[in-house]
Parts: sequence; structure tokens; C-alpha cells
Amino acid sequence: MGRWFRGFALAICMPLALAGCLFVPGKFVSDLTIRADRSFSFAYKGEVHAVDLESSMGDMMKGFGEALKEPAKEGETPAADPEPTPEEKAQQKADRDAKYREMATQLAKEAGYRQVEYRGEGVFYVDYAISGRLGHGFVYPYNQDGAMVFPWVAIELRGNDQLRVKAPGFAKQDSSPMGMGMGESKVDGIFTLTTDAEIVSQNNEAGAETVGGSKVIRWKVTPTTEDPPMAVLKVAGL
Repeated sequence: MGRWFRGFALAICMPLALAGCLFVPGKFVSDLTIRADRSFSFAYKGEVHAVDLESSMGDMMKGFGEALKEPAKEGETPAADPEPTPEEKAQQKADRDAKYREMATQLAKEAGYRQVEYRGEGVFYVDYAISGRLGHGFVYPYNQDGAMVFPWVAIELRGNDQLRVKAPGFAKQDSSPMGMGMGESKVDGIFTLTTDAEIVSQNNEAGAETVGGSKVIRWKVTPTTEDPPMAVLKVAGL
């Protein structure tokens, strides 16, 4: 029974491991400007932390295995899974760093990325900025080759003349979409929304500050932030 269940759990979870890694924010500043005419600009500058899903999956499956092992018979010593040697651990780290450096090189080629630098220990530095017109939805980050997509910021069209901004990545990050632990949250930054459009609703208790002809909302994000930044704006109709 135990072996069958372990195999079943592995079959279900394997697609996540194949996804490779998931990226979450670290220390950052991010600015989003949306005008009533639907023009917009978005920028993110700061740390990006890679969560190695394959390693996390391995730890989770190891926990499954330990919990489901058949009890040892009286007088027998339970068999322990072999731990990687120091040489194996060093090689695993070197392979992971090489993979992340290659990711940084490829990502830097994409539109909007002004700088992408891998700084070791799964931490990247990213400087990203883009602008355009919101005739369609927008998400950041998005990379088809990444296999695992978890948008930090999403702008969705609501009807003919409304937009909803939501930043699920700029909140507490302690579990993946499948409930797999991702370790201690490292998100720490400020997300600023500037607009001259009508603010239909927003979830910042401090509200909007008027600066010139625009309204500015600033969300301070920490590892304990529960609710992601959110606002609904009324803009020019399509």
C-alpha cells in the first residue's frame, strides 16, 4: 500500500518538478502608471529569487516516503535513505548556478529587460521597464519557456471601460499554487500605482494621494503582507 501510494503521489507531482523553478520577488521597487486614455508604463527593479521546484519536490517526496514506510520489524533497524556526499552537493550547486546564469542570459534578450544579473544563491537582479496601451490584458513576469507561470502583476480588462490591477506576487509568499512549501518569504518593497483615471475601488487603507493632476497609491509590501495590492480603474472605452 505504501509503495503504491508513493508512486501515485510522485506521478501527480512530477509535472511540477519538470517545470524547473518558480521566481518570486525579493527586495524591490515597482511602479505602474495607467492613464485614462489607456496608455501605461510598468517597471520593476530589484531582486528575484528562484525557487528550485525540483529540489523542493524531492524534499517533499522524501517526507512522503518517511511517513509511509512500512514499520520496521522487531529487532530491525529502519533503512535510511543515503545522504548526498559533499562532492555531490557541490556538483548540484554548480549545475544549478550554471542553469541560472544561462536563464539570466536568455532573459536579458527579451523586450523590456534592461539588466538581468545572476548574483548567486538563487538570487537575480532585474531592471525591467515597458510601456504601451491597454487594449488587452498584461501580466508580469511571463515567459513561455519557463513552463511555470506565476504572475506578480496582472492587469485585466473589465467590460468596455474598466481595468482591474492586482499584484498577487507582491504579498506573502509561503506556498506554491500546489501547496508545496517555498521556504521563508523574502518579498520586501514598494509598489506604486499612479493614475489620472477614476479610481473605482482599491484596497490600500491610506487611500490615494493627489500629486499634480494624478492620484498615487503606494503599497508597502513585507513578508507578512496578506492581501495583494488591488485597484479598479475607469478608463476610456474601447
